[in-house]
Amino acid sequence: MIEVTLQEGDRLDWALKSFKKKVEKSGLLQELRRRRHYVKPSVMKQLKSAAAQRRARSRRNPR
Repeated sequence: MIEVTLQEGDRLDWALKSFKKKVEKSGLLQELRRRRHYVKPSVMKQLKSAAAQRRARSRRNPR
């Protein structure tokens, strides 16, 4: 669980910015998006292979 503690007189926009930073750093939203829909193992393997091919292609041809 992610918590942001505030002291007396702390600004709300600072707390919100700190909370967003902690959520992003923890990877919570990425995990949520990944688990939103079930992906069959065969499809997961295809996606992983396609991502590896894209990475290899971009490393061969830097812009």
